[in-house]
Amino acid sequence: MRRARRMKASAQAMALLLAGSMALAACASDEPTGTGTGSGGGGGAATEDLRIGLAYDEGGRGDQSFNDSAYAGASAAADALGADLQELSPNEDASNRAELLTQLAEQGFNPVIAVGFAYDDVIAEVAPQFPDTTFAQVDGSNADGAKGDNVTGLVFAEEEGSFLAGVAAALKSESGHIGFVGGVESPLIEKFEAGYVAGAQAVNPQIRIDRQYISPAGDFSGFSDPARGQIVAQGMYDAGADIIFHAAGGSGTGVFQAALASGNRAIGVDSDQYLTVEPELQPVVMTSMLKRVDNAVEQFINDYAEGNVQGAQDVLSDLSTEGIGLATSGGFIDDIQDDVQQYSQQITDGTITVPTTVE
Repeated sequence: MRRARRMKASAQAMALLLAGSMALAACASDEPTGTGTGSGGGGGAATEDLRIGLAYDEGGRGDQSFNDSAYAGASAAADALGADLQELSPNEDASNRAELLTQLAEQGFNPVIAVGFAYDDVIAEVAPQFPDTTFAQVDGSNADGAKGDNVTGLVFAEEEGSFLAGVAAALKSESGHIGFVGGVESPLIEKFEAGYVAGAQAVNPQIRIDRQYISPAGDFSGFSDPARGQIVAQGMYDAGADIIFHAAGGSGTGVFQAALASGNRAIGVDSDQYLTVEPELQPVVMTSMLKRVDNAVEQFINDYAEGNVQGAQDVLSDLSTEGIGLATSGGFIDDIQDDVQQYSQQITDGTITVPTTVE
């Protein structure tokens, strides 16, 4: 948990001169100063009063994946707008997600952003209780408004970027045998799997693709267990796979460790993981499927500050908006960029329709 309080030094000094101890008391206050604008969630609070609440998914900040990406976007917006940022992480079994959202709303943070599809049920429960608070959920759709008029879904075409990851894997594989490690068996992670398989098979219809999830549906520990991620990935490398794409959150570190131990390569997810892993792991991170949670969160906060959030709708990030992509750090896929770009263009122009479910 962390709070950033930002104030211009010159304004503080002037306040002290003018108001003495009264100003000191005001500076020390933890009372919320910003308010929402009603059940529609339009926002538009003065930026000096803006107080942003961020509730992480399992693993919290430091996962080198989607939680960290959400923080990067929220932090960038808070810095630019001079706003407070309050972060909360779930307990060990992540059973207190509803309490996190409730705490932020009760303390006057607005907007409040929930990170991850695991908040689906709890945000639908909590948001209607705080109609003057604007909520957003990363990876949670609210296109039908069922979660409340004050909730915006920040959703992504993960299958499109995963298709490109599959293209890259098939083009770079020397064995014709690749793998996929998912964190938790769920419709969201199946989008990654479906896109990856489709992309690899578009390049090589005969390619062998091993697929396995770290934890079953409902067990979210698969996103925060690098040891199990390493065991699953090592089994695939031992069976002959030479490139593995993970969509496993913090467990992906274990996939990279298995790649290093076996002299193979891996594909990261969400952020450019070549830039976030330990230096000794960088040589194995061939590329990463970029899911720009940071951009989506930052833009949502900016829209809120400008009064442009409608609520009861989704904001989609995909290849056409550059909210999805493939990282090039390390230069490992520079030689196949023309092929990757051709497939990307076919997706954006509708020539290729990427599946979202596994056959």
